[in-house]
Amino acid sequence: MSGGIFTISLDFELFWGVRDHRTLKTYGNNIRNVHTVVPELLRLFRKYEIHCTWATVGMLFHRDKSSLLSKLPAHLPTYIKDAYDPYPYIHNNELEAVYHFAPDLIKQIRTTPGQELGTHTYSHFYTLEANTTLAQFADDIRMAIEVARENGITINSIVFPRNQYSEEHIAVCRQMGIKTYRGNEFSRVYKPASRSEENLFRRGIRLVDSFINLTGHHCHAVPDRNAGIVNIPASRFLRPYHPRLAAAEGLKFRRIKKSLKYAADHGLLFHLWWHPHNFGSYTEKNFSFLEKVLEEYRRLNEAGKMQSLNMNELYQRLVNGAI
Repeated sequence: MSGGIFTISLDFELFWGVRDHRTLKTYGNNIRNVHTVVPELLRLFRKYEIHCTWATVGMLFHRDKSSLLSKLPAHLPTYIKDAYDPYPYIHNNELEAVYHFAPDLIKQIRTTPGQELGTHTYSHFYTLEANTTLAQFADDIRMAIEVARENGITINSIVFPRNQYSEEHIAVCRQMGIKTYRGNEFSRVYKPASRSEENLFRRGIRLVDSFINLTGHHCHAVPDRNAGIVNIPASRFLRPYHPRLAAAEGLKFRRIKKSLKYAADHGLLFHLWWHPHNFGSYTEKNFSFLEKVLEEYRRLNEAGKMQSLNMNELYQRLVNGAI
């Protein structure tokens, strides 16, 4: 491969992704604003010719609660912690569309060049939380694939919710025909873990690592095919703007800029990710920061040192020997 690869993946989830630890009262504004954030992201991606994988919670394909209730997996998760289970929530709430469904946004994504619709599981399934089974996970993925197929979409890529996964869950995805997944950065503070295994030390290191290089650039060699499925590892979470960390925004940009350059200079992959709802507050500041990153990518691209590929495009180049 000549030059580096810049990949972006987005965890597109609306309220399904935060329902277990946030409320609509405290976070609803961020979720509502996703309906304006996504079109603006697509505008920027067209402007800078950015190819992106949108890892989409399968429930977003529906238009309303009745449609969702007609498409439930055969085996539902049996989490010990009730807050993780979305199905009682579905039955007990009205499910206002703006917070829970996004078929029109999905249509906009589909019609924008270079955009891939992948899966973020059907129900935002937590693979490492206690008392779930591989059979439950398989049924969840099966339903995600089915609903996408009914909308004319083939699922080739997956991003695991909360970055939780194991070799067994990867094997299920492979058996389902999924070709790529976003693995975690190669550091023990990024190792897949259940919520109970998380701690302040890991979280603190990851926070500081967004601004200061503690764990490396996490730029990766183009992966080999591994038993039919390819790990396209994350490099950096694009941490959203917060006033308490405003003074460190320059450090955050410098960290990403240096890693992009490192990937370009060494022919490596740099994989950036975030959630659209992260841009649901301080929206202008977040978009201003993102555009600076995309301008840096364009500079490298115009110098012939970097190209933008979504996860499935990277997989296709790999299997065709074009990388």
